[in-house]
Amino acid sequence: MNDDRAQFWALYLTRFAEGFGFIALVTLLPYYINELDPSGTTVLGVSISAGLIIGMYTTGFTIAQTVAVVPLAWAGDRFDKRTVLLAVVGLGAVVYGLFPLVDSSASLILIRALQGVAVTGAGLMTLSLVGQIAERGTRANYIGKANAASFSASIFGSLGAGGMYGAFGFGPIFGIIVAIVVVAWLACLGYLEEDETRIEGFPFTGLALNRRILTLSTFRFQYAFSVTLVRNWVPIFAGVTAAQGGLGYTTSGLAVALTVTAEKFTNMLCQPFTGRLSDGYGRALFVFAGGGAYGLVALAVPFAPAVGAELGLPASYPLFGDLSAAFLPLVALSGLLGVADSFREPASMALFADEGTSEGGVASSFGIRELVWRPGSVIAPLLGGWLMVEVSMASVFYVGGAFALAGVGTFLLVLIHFHGAQALTRW
Repeated sequence: MNDDRAQFWALYLTRFAEGFGFIALVTLLPYYINELDPSGTTVLGVSISAGLIIGMYTTGFTIAQTVAVVPLAWAGDRFDKRTVLLAVVGLGAVVYGLFPLVDSSASLILIRALQGVAVTGAGLMTLSLVGQIAERGTRANYIGKANAASFSASIFGSLGAGGMYGAFGFGPIFGIIVAIVVVAWLACLGYLEEDETRIEGFPFTGLALNRRILTLSTFRFQYAFSVTLVRNWVPIFAGVTAAQGGLGYTTSGLAVALTVTAEKFTNMLCQPFTGRLSDGYGRALFVFAGGGAYGLVALAVPFAPAVGAELGLPASYPLFGDLSAAFLPLVALSGLLGVADSFREPASMALFADEGTSEGGVASSFGIRELVWRPGSVIAPLLGGWLMVEVSMASVFYVGGAFALAGVGTFLLVLIHFHGAQALTRW
């Protein structure tokens, strides 16, 4: 039991390191947009708009994730997950050390692609090992704790990146990230036991036809568009200039950081509790309720300025300076997004872990989970960049909310048709 506890804590620390680095980049993204000032260009006779280049800041990351999923998941099932985890965490330390060298849109996209490989590998291996070590009836609870560690890092990473950028620039932020990643690597080296499971063949083939995975994928495929749009564009909405459709909180990095942190904080607080509930009361119900609530809150985000004005909220705050009346409503809505997603995430992950362990290939099961997410995570940033420039900032959130609501509707219809109405509470 003590050995298992030490392994869990090493994995939680790795999730912390992964979350810290990831959210620091999300928080700094509007500053990269403002500093690099991307403009349209032509490559091999093809015109690329500024909006698509902005989208590539995220899509370069997600394309690399997509390419990396299958080989990393296969390696995790076929060989030692601990060794694979050590390799990708080590890669992450190198990658974060390269970010201060960014001096153009091309270099940012390239280094973000390398970050995508490191983040994907760390995520797949940590979740696979948590799901493998935990017993079936406790998996959502342990996965919720692992995700809470990631979200706690998101809080510190967002606040730290937003607060330090104005005073020190990019360099010291990434020095701290590298140090945290190295500590996580040492913890995995010292406390994780060798993974003795070995899965011959190609587990993706059988798991891709698993009925529960197929049913859940009808939701997850559409929901990926929603979360990618909303999660990436909340800080962009807060940080970019008014001329680009944002609220222009660039004079206060803490304001953007707090907006991002609100979602992470509520998600961190709720996930261990909601994970435990989904272990006992049915995971499909939590996926349905969380996804639907997320879509409704996303639709409300563009109304933050109107809500703030209607309530007569202040436009300036101590430590933050002059902002706008939309600040508090936007922070509150971001927090509600975290609450909604905390119901969905551990339940969804536990379903994939259950099917993977019972079918022989937990890393491949999480790999399929990642692959289903990839089309949305690759296409949505391009769509969001285009909508932001060519239509409006608000349209990004309307489209994101619509994807979530369409996803839960499809999931409910497929679930009832193929598994019966009782599956909503029995899964």
